[in-house]
Amino acid sequence: MKILYTVVGTISLILGIIGIFLPLLPTTPFLLLTAAMYFRSSPRLYNWLIQQKYLGTYILNFRENKAIPLHAKIVSVSLIWISLSYCAICVVPYIWARIIFLLIAVGTTWHILSYKTLRK
Repeated sequence: MKILYTVVGTISLILGIIGIFLPLLPTTPFLLLTAAMYFRSSPRLYNWLIQQKYLGTYILNFRENKAIPLHAKIVSVSLIWISLSYCAICVVPYIWARIIFLLIAVGTTWHILSYKTLRK
């Protein structure tokens, strides 16, 4: 089982890191899953993850405070609206697809803003 936990944790970590750059792929759930899988499989991997400069503090802040830093909220919401607006205006010719993009942007924005803001 430890090997399976390690593999699932590593895949989740990769998806979480990709999610930092792709607005529709959630970062936090993947990083929290990675922490849980590494905690069950390897104390060394879990400690390595938690001690990472950016990812570790992100995981600990969310796990302990259920909050997202203000900077992360601003970047996330901005990237969501920029990328989905571009797709809706310049890429997709169908009105129904544009409406779906709008609904996705509103929903993900609401989800991100529903968490407390962590102020440093």
